[in-house]
Amino acid sequence: MNRFVNSSIGRLRLLAILEGLSLLLLVFVSVPLKYIFGIPQLSSVLGPIHGILFLLFVFITISVGVEYNWKFKQTTWKVLIACIIPFGTFYIDRKILSKI
Repeated sequence: MNRFVNSSIGRLRLLAILEGLSLLLLVFVSVPLKYIFGIPQLSSVLGPIHGILFLLFVFITISVGVEYNWKFKQTTWKVLIACIIPFGTFYIDRKILSKI
């Protein structure tokens, strides 16, 4: 855990994991509970949490991109796109962020 909080890349990696997990929980657990079983409580809690994590991920990605002088077309846009694709943040963490 300490390796994640010591650098801006580490914090972005941690945020990517949290954002990815929240998206998976939202899409594969809370949405089916809401629309198939009529249980909306988890969506009403998890939706705003995911929204905050999503916005933080976008903001921190841009911030880290500026700090590390990422070329937008080569790196930054790939990291940003990853947060809207299920499993995308996990892929980006392994392929890009863990190597920086």
